[in-house]
Amino acid sequence: MIRPLYDWTMRLAGHRHAMWAMGSISFIESSVFPVPPDALLMPMVLARRDRAWAIATVCTIASVLGGAFGYMIGYFLWDAIGQQVMSLYGYTDKMEQFTALYNEWGFWIVAGAGFTPFPYKVITIASGVTHLDFAVFMIASAVSRGARFFLVAGLLWYFGPPIRTFIEKNLGILATAFFLLLLGGFVAVRYMV
Repeated sequence: MIRPLYDWTMRLAGHRHAMWAMGSISFIESSVFPVPPDALLMPMVLARRDRAWAIATVCTIASVLGGAFGYMIGYFLWDAIGQQVMSLYGYTDKMEQFTALYNEWGFWIVAGAGFTPFPYKVITIASGVTHLDFAVFMIASAVSRGARFFLVAGLLWYFGPPIRTFIEKNLGILATAFFLLLLGGFVAVRYMV
């Protein structure tokens, strides 16, 4: 079941419009979309190792700009859109408690969510709702998202074909681990927020 999706993603990664697709996914993932941009970043770097740094740069810039959009949703559109997105993920009840944490730990919360499988979109919207200083938000987002995407791109660039062979041989196990980490991020935020 996963193999056709992997093959399709690898074909998309080599397409001439792949960078636009990844940039779009990176942008929208930072505010509402549930699939992380790594799903396209990894096969794109594997398909074009010579462009690893450009791919990571586009992914980072689009993700941080998407994070700013998520921040604006929380700041300006909480009543119209933000509450519905947070409700979809089950986090509206805990916003007061979360706001108090934000007053003290905002930079580190954003940086942690930006680097880990934690649902970054929840943090972008929450940052706007709590009125976290926008400069602090953008710096934490740029540092953490850049570190994450450049680390992934760097590892794939360095290990190249052997890592691709490893991924293809262990695709089922790796996909399961990836989804468990993603699910774990959603569960963790549910109980931490």
